[in-house]
Amino acid sequence: MDEQTTPEPAVTGPDAAYREGALDLLGLLAYGALTAFDRLAEDARMAPGLADKVQLATMAGRQVDHFGRIRDRLAESGVDVMAAMQPFHEPFNGYHEHTRPKDWLEGLVKAYVGDGIAVDFYREVAAFVDADTRALVHEVLADGGHGDFVVGRVRGAIEDDPKVGGRLALWGRRLVGEALSQAQRVAADRDALTSLLTGTVDRPGLDLAAVSRMFSRLIENHTRRMATLGLQS
Repeated sequence: MDEQTTPEPAVTGPDAAYREGALDLLGLLAYGALTAFDRLAEDARMAPGLADKVQLATMAGRQVDHFGRIRDRLAESGVDVMAAMQPFHEPFNGYHEHTRPKDWLEGLVKAYVGDGIAVDFYREVAAFVDADTRALVHEVLADGGHGDFVVGRVRGAIEDDPKVGGRLALWGRRLVGEALSQAQRVAADRDALTSLLTGTVDRPGLDLAAVSRMFSRLIENHTRRMATLGLQS
């Protein structure tokens, strides 16, 4: 007589909500890395010199590595990366469609300021996931020194032509508005992500006042990045 095995019970309740939220975060990161690769590769074509083109190509290559690591982590959880990314196509694509840079410098500011807001948001959410997932999130979001490259190029352009600073400052303000709008949209549309931030039955989270302070931190960090670039926020 064949030995019968009892199927494992489905995960329900708070644990199910937590798992869905953690997987949403990884799906969000995966699609973010994929779109960042595509955008950086496109921006590289606008680079004024070969050294700048190589730098952006290197940045794009790192995004491919990040995507691969997240894909593998999702696979370990039995989740296909394509399915995990699907809910985030529309908000990401909408953001990039409304913030398409017109030139090399706008692309650099978007990579530093726009992506910086997203990185801060991911790190805020990652505070509420397990240690292994949190470590992966922080690893794939590490700067790798590319921020120094962007700051140097933007500050150099402003020194050469101070008028550039005003144009890029307006661009930075547009970026923060669009990025925060999309972050709020993702948080509102994905109940699982919201549950990570606000907590489930057995996992403490943020109350409404704390969520408000979180978005205030995102704006404060944006202001610091703009100042580092030599731009007024």
